[in-house]
Amino acid sequence: MTIRTILVDDEKLAIQGLQLRLEAFPDVEVIGTCANGREAIRAIKTEKPDLVFLDIQMPGFDGFSVVKGVMEIEPPLFVFVTAYEEHAIRAFEANAVNYLMKPVDEAKLADTIERVRQRLAEKRSAEEAEKLKDVLAEVSPESLEEITAAEDTETSARYEKMINIKDRGQIFRVDVDSIEHIEAAGDYMCIYTGDNSLILRETMKDLERRLDPRNFQRVHRSTIVNLDLVRQVRPHTNGECFLVLESGAEVKVSRSYRDVVARFVH
Repeated sequence: MTIRTILVDDEKLAIQGLQLRLEAFPDVEVIGTCANGREAIRAIKTEKPDLVFLDIQMPGFDGFSVVKGVMEIEPPLFVFVTAYEEHAIRAFEANAVNYLMKPVDEAKLADTIERVRQRLAEKRSAEEAEKLKDVLAEVSPESLEEITAAEDTETSARYEKMINIKDRGQIFRVDVDSIEHIEAAGDYMCIYTGDNSLILRETMKDLERRLDPRNFQRVHRSTIVNLDLVRQVRPHTNGECFLVLESGAEVKVSRSYRDVVARFVH
């Protein structure tokens, strides 16, 4: 899978430096470079790239204006590259894959390319599935209904609805939907509901397997949040932010997990 890529920056040296770093990734093909926002919009609409590395501060059309300017087509994935941290929350709003600071760190670039690969693979798998469903809808509507019902049933049955927690000599039956967030403390998990907290002896990795990822996502190395109970996203420094939960509790989202925040900010 080749990742067709356009680089956008009004600084020629910045483009050259990024292009050089991207040579380390054989599946990334730079198909064009642009020096301003207007050029970028034209190139994106014409070339339809998979990925765009986009400087935020440029004369005329800035990076966010470029994103708005291509919303009429199916937009590519965007990675913002900038020298200014204060744009981080707007990068979330634009649903960017990542937000890189200049000069671009090679390890963070490698992490970004891996995220891009995952996003593109998920997108293409979803597109193929939708094509198949479109065909079934035409030739065999009954089959489509059966497949959809089976998918929903299988997904629901795979994950826990109730968790038994032995704490302080008692066994508590906890409805998974009532769990707001979970924090790791070694081999123990602190389970927080709206009005209670319990200790579960289990590793984060094992507990994650039991929870539906459509609802429960890791937002920090040691924290899982129930996305259905998030009520507010509050920006913080250094590209981090806080999620305000239904009970009023606040949970920090680290930069490594900020893709989760994009689900809430549109």
